[in-house]
Amino acid sequence: MKYEVTHRTTYHYVEPVTLGHNSAHLTPRTLPQQSCMANRLVILPTPTSMRTWTDYFGNQVTYFTVEEAHRDLIVTAISEVAIDTLPPPDAVPLTPWEDARDVVSRNRDRLDISAAPFSFDSPCVRRNDRLAAYAQMSFTPNRPLVEAATDLTSRIFHEFKYDQTATSVSTPTMEVFEKRRGVCQDFAHLEIACLRSLGLAARYVSGYLLTSPRAGQPRLVGADASHAWLSIFCPGHGWVDLDPTNNVIPSTRHVTLAWGRDYGDVCPIKGVFLGGGSHRMVVAVDVV
Repeated sequence: MKYEVTHRTTYHYVEPVTLGHNSAHLTPRTLPQQSCMANRLVILPTPTSMRTWTDYFGNQVTYFTVEEAHRDLIVTAISEVAIDTLPPPDAVPLTPWEDARDVVSRNRDRLDISAAPFSFDSPCVRRNDRLAAYAQMSFTPNRPLVEAATDLTSRIFHEFKYDQTATSVSTPTMEVFEKRRGVCQDFAHLEIACLRSLGLAARYVSGYLLTSPRAGQPRLVGADASHAWLSIFCPGHGWVDLDPTNNVIPSTRHVTLAWGRDYGDVCPIKGVFLGGGSHRMVVAVDVV
């Protein structure tokens, strides 16, 4: 599958902004199953400086400064991405989840060490005994890791309601757990918190979801916007993606943008500015 992704973010300010420093995670990753064939940022007003680098997690970050006074900032990322079909879930080793937990905490293999940071607390994801107990209903003794994780994904999908008015980007995970409603970011954080509460490694993935459904299938939730899901580390195999918002294992309909410990590590655009007063942000995403 080949996609063109257009991600446009517009900031409207009440007062002029005289200076702005920003960083953006808007370049899709290149992975074994995904190739970013082209990517460009169009920014208005035109930045006075711009540079890119690779962050700790391997994501490409673009830093830019706007020194021209403005009331509107428009950042448009246009990417061309090709995605191959992932191996089926039955190709993943039937590792008992307890073994996976022990490997993450004790093994000194290079790949396992790289997964270890994703088993601890992060600013947006905190381990909790209540979340561990909730996850434990799926993670019964000696159950294969991916089987247990997909069961947890299914439970979140069926027991929580997608509601765009229920939360904000700063809503704590435990509030989402108690309200039983939220959006894709909330459900990804919730499942990550459940998995980490059991000692497993899980990371936050940001990206996009194909907007047009296949023939005879319902339209997936999260279309026409940035999407979020998670990956769980499976020793001997690597990372396995899970989408609790749609109860699927992501494949050719999901475009991976960046990953980190939680949303804060991969926020599409963040920065500081002088002036502006209050502001309004509008985001539009098209996947073709």
